[in-house]
Amino acid sequence: MLNVLADRTYRHLFLAQVVALLGTGLATVALGLLAYDLAGNDAAMVLGTVFTIKMVAYVGVAPVAGAFADRLNRRVLLVALDLVRALCALALPFVTEVWQVYVLIFLLQSASAGFTPTFQATIPDVLPEEDRYTRALSLSRLAYDLENIVSPMLAALLLTVMGYNTLFLGTVAGFIGSALLVVSVMLPSPAAPATRGIYDRTTRGIRIYLATPRLRGLLALNVSVAAASAMVLVNSVVLVRGMLGLSDSALGWTMFAFGAGSMSAALSLPRLLDRLPDRPVMLAGAVLTVATLVCLAGGIGLTGLNWGMLLCAWFLNGVGFSAVLTPSGRLLRRSAHPEDRPAIFAAQFALSHACWLVCYPLSGWLMTRFGAIPALIVLAGAGLIGIIAALRLWPAGEVAEVEHIHDNLAPDDPHLNGERRHSHPLVIDDRHPRWAKHF
Repeated sequence: MLNVLADRTYRHLFLAQVVALLGTGLATVALGLLAYDLAGNDAAMVLGTVFTIKMVAYVGVAPVAGAFADRLNRRVLLVALDLVRALCALALPFVTEVWQVYVLIFLLQSASAGFTPTFQATIPDVLPEEDRYTRALSLSRLAYDLENIVSPMLAALLLTVMGYNTLFLGTVAGFIGSALLVVSVMLPSPAAPATRGIYDRTTRGIRIYLATPRLRGLLALNVSVAAASAMVLVNSVVLVRGMLGLSDSALGWTMFAFGAGSMSAALSLPRLLDRLPDRPVMLAGAVLTVATLVCLAGGIGLTGLNWGMLLCAWFLNGVGFSAVLTPSGRLLRRSAHPEDRPAIFAAQFALSHACWLVCYPLSGWLMTRFGAIPALIVLAGAGLIGIIAALRLWPAGEVAEVEHIHDNLAPDDPHLNGERRHSHPLVIDDRHPRWAKHF
């Protein structure tokens, strides 16, 4: 898996992702403690609102950013957005009111909504071979897991000698480090797309996404992982500090368990995906997240919550989370031409975070209003609905090539090559506006 790091451009991009996510992980722990300081036992509602603001920025900004990312110099765009994120993080230690947190988080996450899909769409251009790209996806998943493993562990150690506000300075360092690494390489640019209107450009990625069966199934599975991860990210601070009465450091170790599970899955996935299709692997991961929430609710009801039980549940949740999200980049890569990749990655970014937009506030509200067991059961139910929808929307045994007829093209169109009925791997584009055997 590590042989892809021999490519200098990818190596620098991967390291940029790692340092930025390490900094973001420190901010996640610090935000939980800041919310607890500002709101006490209502911290779940504050964090739910923070994550909701984050999702609103992602859903609203990502499609617009994806529409224009292919018109801008990618390196300049990524560096500029990293610097905006660093400035926002630098201001967080000085807030004294909850509304100030909300404003800074919106600005920071709006920059991330432009940065992340542009960054993700660049990787398949750097590593065009599918086997190398699959391993890059696993490394990318590991980078995200470092946010959930190394950052909480580092935060737990730092919190023994300093206040949590200092952690935000680590976030600033991460974003600046990311900018320096990106500026150190030249990034490939795909062929310029056809000239399109603003509406067409901003909606193209979502239209391609929703017209592709495998991606509709991916969207349904996003519901499942959003429900499970919302319970982890929003309610861990209340479970650890409020229900168990543990220390700030214990919160870091609890988040570490979730990341450890995700990393374990990511390390196994390249070999597993060499033998199995994406669909059964991703469905199994979603089933695991739902089963984990149900079992945790049952355990709390029978014996009460204990820390070991929570750590085990969050570890399994992380395994399922990674099993769903790691292969998703392969589905996106297969479903668009290179010039459409920024738009379709932005669509995945926006639509998946729309699922979190619903699940984050729902998770915080359920925990605050009804407690842990009802929150776990309702979120598990939402995850089950996502699995059922994925089974219906994403047919099993998807074929590599789709036979179809073009009645909508002129007889001399070069795509036809003299035959209206033909087969090839199908992606949605101007000649293939929908997925079907016959056009």
